[in-house]
Formats: sequence, C-alpha cells, structure tokens
Amino acid sequence: MDDTILEMRGITKRFPGVTALQDVSLAVRRGEIHAICGENGAGKSTLMKVLSGVYPSGSYDGEVVYDGKPVHFRGIRDSEAHGIVIIHQELALVPYLSIAENIFLGNERRGRGGLIDWNRANADAATLLESVGLRENPVTPVIQLGVGKQQLVEIAKALSKQVRLLILDEPTAALNDVDSAHLLALLRRLRERGITCIMISHKLNEITAIADSTTVIRDGRTVETLDIRSGEVTQERIIRGMVGRDLESFYPDRVSSPGEEVLRIEDWSVRHPTQDRLVVEGVNLRVRAGEVVGVAGLMGAGRTELAMSVFGRSYGRDIRGRLFVRGREVKARTVAEAIDNGIAYVTEDRKRFGLNLIDDIRRNVSAAALGKLARLGWVNGNEEIKVAEQSRRDLNIKTPSVMAVVGKLSGGNQQKVVLSKWLFTDPDVLILDEPTRGIDVGAKFEIYTIINRLVADGKAVIVISSELPELLGMCDRIYTLSAGRITGEVPIGKATQENLMELMTKDKEPVG
Repeated sequence: MDDTILEMRGITKRFPGVTALQDVSLAVRRGEIHAICGENGAGKSTLMKVLSGVYPSGSYDGEVVYDGKPVHFRGIRDSEAHGIVIIHQELALVPYLSIAENIFLGNERRGRGGLIDWNRANADAATLLESVGLRENPVTPVIQLGVGKQQLVEIAKALSKQVRLLILDEPTAALNDVDSAHLLALLRRLRERGITCIMISHKLNEITAIADSTTVIRDGRTVETLDIRSGEVTQERIIRGMVGRDLESFYPDRVSSPGEEVLRIEDWSVRHPTQDRLVVEGVNLRVRAGEVVGVAGLMGAGRTELAMSVFGRSYGRDIRGRLFVRGREVKARTVAEAIDNGIAYVTEDRKRFGLNLIDDIRRNVSAAALGKLARLGWVNGNEEIKVAEQSRRDLNIKTPSVMAVVGKLSGGNQQKVVLSKWLFTDPDVLILDEPTRGIDVGAKFEIYTIINRLVADGKAVIVISSELPELLGMCDRIYTLSAGRITGEVPIGKATQENLMELMTKDKEPVG
C-alpha cells in the first residue's frame, strides 16, 4: 500500500482581486500528524477548504489525489463519504441544541420506523464525550458551554464519523494548557489507530512536540516541508520559514515603570447567571499605570467571568464588591457606564462578541464611542473615516481600505480592529481576554508591541491568557485564579510555569 494518503498538486485558488493560493503542493503520509504553518492570511485554511469540498471541484485549479486516486469533491458530504472530516476554527455548533443533537446532526441515530433513538444517541454521545475528556451531560445545551468545551464537542462530533483523515484548524486555540495537553494526547492515540491528522496551528511548541512533519505556507505559496521526526527542527526554524526572517525574540523588550494605582477591585463576588453558585468569590486585585498585570487560571477558574462582571456587569448576577478607578469608587452598572469610567474590555471571542463581521472596519472602530463623532445626533462620516484610517496606520491593519468588511480579514487583523475600537474610547484600563488567541507569531509580536506602547503611555493593562509563556513574557505581576478565588499574586521575577500551575490548581482557600 502506498505510504502517501494525500497529495495536493499545484492548487491555485482565486477570489475577486485576490489570489489566495498559487501553485501549492502538499503530500501527507498515511497515519502521520502533518502540521501546516503560516502567518494569518497565508492560505492555510483556504487550502483545507479546497481539500474538504467547502470550495468544490471546479472552483480551483490543480489536482487532489486521495488514496492514490484523483478526487473531485462537490461539497462536505462528498469528502466525508471518503472519510475526510474537517473541524473549522469557527465552530459549527447549534447553540440551542443539546450536545448529543450537535454531535449527530445530519448523522442521526435512528431506530424503528426511522425515528431518532434518543437513548442510543445520548449513550453514544456520552461515550464520545468520555473519549475527549469532556464531563458533561449529553442533553446539556451547547450554549451553556464555554468556547473550550465547545471545541471538544466538535472533536467528538468528528470522531462520531468513520474518519480516516481528520483536519483540525487551530484545535487548541480555545483551550488552556491542561486541555491542550489532553487533546494532543488524544491525537497521538488516533495516530496509533491509523487515523491521519492534518493540524493547522499557531502554537509552534505543540507542533514540534506532536507533528511528524510540517508544511510551511507563505503568501499563498508552499515554502517547504520539514521532517520534525528528525529532531532538528526548532520553533525558530519554522518561524523563519513562515515570516521569511528571524524573530529576535518572541516578546518585545519593555522597561517597566509602574505609576499610581489606576484600578482596584475589592471583595468582588459574582453568582452564575442561571445556577445558584458563586463563580467569582472575594477577589481583590489592583493595577497601576504603566503596568501589565496577568490573570492565569484553568478553564472554569472564573477569569472571563471576573472580567465581564467588572465591565459593566455584562456577566452574572448578585454582583457584590467595590470598584475604584484612579482612587474614585465607580458603579459601572452597565457597559456604557464602564466605558464612561475609563474601562475597556477586549473579549476572548472576537467573532461573537467583539466585532460586527458583516460591517466594515470604519464602523467597527467607531462603534464603542460614536458620541465622539456625533453632533446633534448625526455621525460625521468623514471624521469616522479619518479615525479608522489613523487606526489602520497606527496598528498596521493589513487592508487596502477601511471600507473592507471585517469578516474578510485574517484573525490577526480582526484582533487589531477590536483593539482599535476600544482604544478609540481612550480608556484608563484595558482588559485583554486571550488577546492573541488564534493568530500567528508575527501578528502576536505586533499585538505585544501595541500593549507595550499602551503601558508606555500610562495605560493600565490586564492580560488574561491560557498561555503561561505569554504571561511570563509580557507581565509585571501575575494573579492566579482557582475556583473563582485569587490563590496567588506573583511578581514576574519569581514567576515560573511550575509555581503558577501549582497556584492555579490550588484548593479554594484564599492565600494570606
């Protein structure tokens, strides 16, 4: 049997005015984990959409050879019939259906008379959930799950099909370190069962740890394929292929010089919106001008819940505690009041909560502070364009025009638009929730540079991140959360991944 399960030969894909892929070739060995690397906009996801039939045969040039035979997929059903399953970066779940209903949507478990056998569906779903390490009742509506757990549901859904080639687009982008490690272990088990995996990821440490080989794509073209099993391929080597140059450091240098206290949170507690339990309990936190403060915690620790409750009580109920901005107690009972009091929040889910994907850059940038551009109730369109153009230049948003639709931008550029929107409010405190999730190393470096520029201008910045190296590389101090309570406050000079993880998994008793 041929050792090669997949070949993509000379793939070229064009959109109006743009060539997304130009003569891209790829070969994947049977039973391997093959990574695809490249900056945002390089064409990785487009290539996988060609393979999976999202872009049907005839809409691109080139040839796809699967199991030694040319294939012509007209859609997703065609590729799945051949055992090819893709999990997109943008999760394709129906929020108001249950986990089991989502897993078997279009592939229902039927009994006599063609009716759905719910007992079988729920039992099979429970088995799949156990295989991906998700301890949830199969009848739970997906909308009640966080983005990380939803990712695991997507993987369970893929495993429910007779998959031979599994494509994962940023599978760990929404997961913390523990859940990411669990997923990588799962991929290794799939490899042992003979299932081939193609993984798109910006987490180069994961790629070097798990992949057998990686193909690097830059500007829509194949650069090279590296054999990671040789043990000679480093993250720096992959980065050089991705960006065409060496990055001197993953994190830009910054001289820390914190000033006066800008934000103080005292004895902050929040109840779950639908359940009778505390998700944040007795939190005390402070941030000074010119300081980057990190918040670390495992999934479910309460990091996002804390941030959203502070930002205009946009999460939770029965919120108690005191909030101070520049020494003055503020109420911030709504998002508008939070903005008026100098607080801004960049959500972890930019596509769902941070952006209007069907509108242009101009209107997204101005959305949170239209009052600054309005007179007598009318927005000055010329000023709106000027503000957006200034943001485009300052944050290096890669687009020919601020009239471009945000949904068409790469993840890194979308994140810059979200940042632009909140920077236009001129906040004193900027809370960044997973600010580099799903973006490549080059865009990450640009985001880090923007953060450094903000603190140099005297802003107070809170960074919530599942990536401990990111917190260690960017922050002055790091708070750890476990089960909704602060379990530690560690100055960066004493912080390590080991002691942070120990605090993140600590019991509920608060520290001193």
